Amino acid sequence: MTDAALNPLLSPSPLAFDLPDYPNIRPEHYLPAFEQAFAEHRAEIEEIATATDAATFENTLVALERAGETLGRVARTFYTVSSADATAAIQEIDEQLAPLMAAHHDAVTLDSRLYARVADVFARREELGLEGEDRYLVERTHREMTNAGAGLDDSDKTVLTELNQQLSTLTTTFEKNLLADTNDLAVVFDDAAELDGLTDGELSAAARNASDRGLDGKYVVTLTLFTGHPYLSSLTSRTSRERLMAASRSRGRRGNENDNREVLTEIVRLRSERARVLGYDSHSAYVTADETAGSPEAVHALLRRLAVPAAENARQEQAALQEIIDSDGEGFRLAAHDWAFYTERVRAARYDLDRTALRPWFEAERVLVDGVFRAATDLYGITFTERADLPAYHPGARVFEVRNEDGSHLGLYILDLYTRDSKRGGAWMNSIVSQSALRGTAPIVVNNLNVPQPAPGSPTLLTLDEVTTLFHEFGHALHGLFATVTYPHFAGTSVFRDFVEFPSQVNEMWIFWPEVLAAYARHVDTDEPLPAEVVEKLRDSEAFNQGFATSEYLAASWIDQAWHSLDSEDTAGGIDVDAFEATALSDIGLDNPAVPTRYSSTYFAHIFSGGYSAGYYSYIWSEVLDADTVEWFRENGGLTRENGDRFRQRLLGVGGSKDPLEAYRDFRGRDARIEPLLERRGLAA
Repeated sequence: MTDAALNPLLSPSPLAFDLPDYPNIRPEHYLPAFEQAFAEHRAEIEEIATATDAATFENTLVALERAGETLGRVARTFYTVSSADATAAIQEIDEQLAPLMAAHHDAVTLDSRLYARVADVFARREELGLEGEDRYLVERTHREMTNAGAGLDDSDKTVLTELNQQLSTLTTTFEKNLLADTNDLAVVFDDAAELDGLTDGELSAAARNASDRGLDGKYVVTLTLFTGHPYLSSLTSRTSRERLMAASRSRGRRGNENDNREVLTEIVRLRSERARVLGYDSHSAYVTADETAGSPEAVHALLRRLAVPAAENARQEQAALQEIIDSDGEGFRLAAHDWAFYTERVRAARYDLDRTALRPWFEAERVLVDGVFRAATDLYGITFTERADLPAYHPGARVFEVRNEDGSHLGLYILDLYTRDSKRGGAWMNSIVSQSALRGTAPIVVNNLNVPQPAPGSPTLLTLDEVTTLFHEFGHALHGLFATVTYPHFAGTSVFRDFVEFPSQVNEMWIFWPEVLAAYARHVDTDEPLPAEVVEKLRDSEAFNQGFATSEYLAASWIDQAWHSLDSEDTAGGIDVDAFEATALSDIGLDNPAVPTRYSSTYFAHIFSGGYSAGYYSYIWSEVLDADTVEWFRENGGLTRENGDRFRQRLLGVGGSKDPLEAYRDFRGRDARIEPLLERRGLAA
């Protein structure tokens, strides 16, 4: 047991802005800190729940918001590391911690005494004259506790608690298995000739990966979280493309110790059982009941509406790709691992555009400073200063101080750009510290990407997709930085799951905004701007390949819904994962072998180890709002401070303290229209 007095997690950080003292935090500090934080929070909850005074907003809701400060700080510190630098020691702690966290959460959320006091305030909210954020806090706390099962009898609560603990363990296992299998399946190439088509920087990254694994002289290509891989668009060797795709699609389903099939089917079964205990027909019904969608039927209707034209567009694109193959006299049918490569061939033929050759114009530092940061400065007036004196949780993560236009401190932004074996796949944003006027805290937000790191001395050149990811994740970061709320409950990105992607998708619009693009898209060697004719071709080709992109995304969304629409009887006796996926994709008409789902179940981390179960539809749901917002910006002058202030104050700034669709109407003046989305994705009639 670590002495609490010597545990840096249990005392104020000596670093500025409450940045955790990561250089002095060791793995053995975490569990003792959690144990003390749990005890402290339980004592605080006990005091609220057993109070003899009549329940009031102050002694119940505000007291709840004040409680658990230590636990929140320790948890955010740990989970930042467990996702971005999950060493063996950290993974072991994560596994031990998962059921403890679930049990503690349930002990608070399902406390009948606490629920009775919250319900009392909720029932009297009118007579108490509660308004604005105060009233919404009462309504959301009551709703969330009810939805979590606080109103159930003790017998059902016991069942629910056991289910939640089992699920917490299984989702942690899923993520651990996926990380291990992803690392194990990194593809080793013996000769650079096998990687013909890659740039010098990409080859350098592959050589560095090999060297890091003790394979000097070879080349290692690590896998991305999604099914495809950026290199598939440029590798000239069909065999190499096939090896890369096969490795990606086999993750978690090889019959080894990292096989996720039994894990995920058990997760589905337990989620279904939990939904039944909570009074819902399915996990999807349970999740969507407290989202803007409201029901699985609303989600299914949107997905089916988009699937038919998307699949037809994909078939047309497929025919065009096959024509190229046939004209070359190759004599094979287009396969999934060929799609990206021949897409670039068609793009070159139709638009005289080679996107794979654009990397020299997308040097990472310039994209960050003159693109991502520049757009935020022009729009919101904020500025960024790197703070090399402030250490992050990993040497590769960089810390920036963010200030408002008047020079006042806004928060810290941390960027962790590069991939490593200890980092989970994909890209994400999280908070280490959340803003709250009640607690007097300012935000610290983190963006993680998985860009291959070239050898020292070589520039990091991004693909256009990686540029898009950086702008996207920074949109989440802005949401976390700008949310200005009283209560921690509503801090940062604490909004409905099917609204949370909206700000991040809106931020992607600045990628091709003329003054932003002109600033960051400059050749790494010559400083020449990206030629105007290339920019025009990029705009002309925006809808190209949208049949594929929309289909692969909708396929994953439908698989998510299919799993989580099952009831407990459907899951009895086990499920053949491959057969289940095939049936689901056939049902919605997206069973095209050349267009695989963006995520297959065994590596679908969003839904089996992340927070998107029955909610992966959120991206397209939010994109309706996003496309409509882009239209508003274009109609109102684009990248102006006035527009930025309106978007910041009426949407980003409210965090979760207001119904998100009400906030959208306040910003836009009306509900969103779907037509801009249909036009963007080439689905309009």
